[in-house]
Amino acid sequence: MSTTHWLIIGFVGQAAFGARFIIQWIVSEKRGESTIPLAFWYCSIAGSFILLTYAIHKQDPVFIVGQSLGSIIYIRNLILIDRKNKSLAGANLEND
Repeated sequence: MSTTHWLIIGFVGQAAFGARFIIQWIVSEKRGESTIPLAFWYCSIAGSFILLTYAIHKQDPVFIVGQSLGSIIYIRNLILIDRKNKSLAGANLEND
């Protein structure tokens, strides 16, 4: 791939990663309180993986470590959210 293609990949990753803050801001404004919606975590994961790909191409160890660790945390947060939602759903079934 050409340098231009890699720059596009890098900018797309940064746009996906940056979009999470815009999403969080819009949702928080609508709810009138600070909140982190699921879309925040999905944008974090997408942007992080795209940026990780770019960092690997650039062979930048600092960037690689940063994006790798972030991806693990974002995925773990989604697992915890899913676990909580399943627990709440099970509790709601027991109360019905």
